[in-house]
Amino acid sequence: MILRVDVLKTAIDSAKDNKLTINEQKVILLSAHGQQFEQTIAKKFSKLKNLILICGHYEGFDERIKNFVDAEISVGDFVLTGGEIPAMLIADSVARLVEGVLKKGSADSESFSPYLEYPQYTKPQVFEKRPVPKILLSGNHAEIKKWQEDESLKITQKLRPELIRKAPLPRKD
Repeated sequence: MILRVDVLKTAIDSAKDNKLTINEQKVILLSAHGQQFEQTIAKKFSKLKNLILICGHYEGFDERIKNFVDAEISVGDFVLTGGEIPAMLIADSVARLVEGVLKKGSADSESFSPYLEYPQYTKPQVFEKRPVPKILLSGNHAEIKKWQEDESLKITQKLRPELIRKAPLPRKD
C-alpha cells in the first residue's frame, strides 16, 4: 500500500500550526533515505513547538510528499513493516527532553549524553561474590562522579568508540 500524496498533504496542512514559523515546527518524513536519527536531533526536535512525523506502512508513500516536508529521518539500517514504531521511538526520545516531562536535569546524565551510561548497582552490596565497587559506598560524591565519568568513557571506548570522536572529553585529566 502506498500512501497518496493528496491525502498526506491534507493531513500535514491540518496538523500544521499556521501561527508558528519554520523554526518552531517541522514536518519529518520517516524514510530509509533520511539522516540517521540520534540524540543531537532529538535535542533539536525537543525545542520545537510542533513536530509532525509522517510514517508510511508497507510500501511507503507517494514520492511527491517529499516536496512538503522539512527533512527525512531514518532510525536505522533495517526494514520494518511500517513507520509507526520509529515514530514512537522518536516521540519518546524527544518528549523526555522537553522541559517538565522529566525531573530537572535527569535527562542530562543518561546514555548518549554524550557517552554511554556508567554501570549502576543495587543491594545487596555483594551478590554471588560480586561486590558493588567500593567507591560507590564511600559517600565521597566528587570521587563517585569522577568514577562515573571514567566508567562511562571506558564503556563508550569499548562498545561505541565512534561516539568519542563526536564529543568532547568529560575532563581534561
